[in-house]
Amino acid sequence: MPSFDVTRSRFRLADDEVFVLAQLATGQPVPESMAPAEARLRDAGLMSGAGELSTLLLPLMQTLVNPSVIVSLEAGGRQGTLHHGLLIGDEHVVCHETWPGEEEAVYRLVEPRTVVWTLADLIALRQSDAAGAGNTEEQVVETTVGVLEAGLQALEKAASTPGADERSLVVEALRAAGTAEGTATRLSQLIVEVRSNWRMTAAWQGRQDGVPGVTARAVAAWDCGPLGYWLRELPAEPMAEGGAAAGSPFRLRRVAPKRIWQELTGLLPDESEIVRREAPAQP
Repeated sequence: MPSFDVTRSRFRLADDEVFVLAQLATGQPVPESMAPAEARLRDAGLMSGAGELSTLLLPLMQTLVNPSVIVSLEAGGRQGTLHHGLLIGDEHVVCHETWPGEEEAVYRLVEPRTVVWTLADLIALRQSDAAGAGNTEEQVVETTVGVLEAGLQALEKAASTPGADERSLVVEALRAAGTAEGTATRLSQLIVEVRSNWRMTAAWQGRQDGVPGVTARAVAAWDCGPLGYWLRELPAEPMAEGGAAAGSPFRLRRVAPKRIWQELTGLLPDESEIVRREAPAQP
């Protein structure tokens, strides 16, 4: 059931409800298949029987239907993959966050000056580094995508087997995939300790070689809890359509939290990089 919190300008909405709101906000018809979602929005007081949206929704919908920058976050972990993000408009910024096992996401207005802080919050970036950041430039793990997938599959199997020794099973899988002993040991530790492996992408209407088009920047990293943060340098981002092949190189580099903060800041375009849509001519 959709709901809202006036005190913090936030809304709980499922994907089909967001679709209905976007259709209404842009003057488009709502398909009959979306009638249940439309009814839920009416029952929640977010739209009238005549299809008029609540004024509470105006900042949200203005930003949702016409964002200047879209930041998407795909975060994988033991509870599956979650999708969060940020929509940056001319006047407002909207953050949306999902929850494991829930169909609804929380949409909330964010103070524009805190965009980088909000991105850091979405990945639970910690300023302190319990494992220490000494010699981070020397800590690199290299293998292939196929070997990594073998380790991740072993972890998934171990997690569903009561009493299984996760690290031993992951190490064995990495060795069987042809990984050197030292790499197998280190990579198995990271795989077992990983809290989330995430990929964040910022996209906007810009120019490529002088031609208007969608421009994007992306960064990917692993949060390995007590073992710290590891930037995924290979496969490089933005990743080509179709992903990487099993034989593609895979490389993680240990970094301090400050580096992750710098990467998040570097994702966002400055004003000169954004090509603004021209306003329609007035009759």
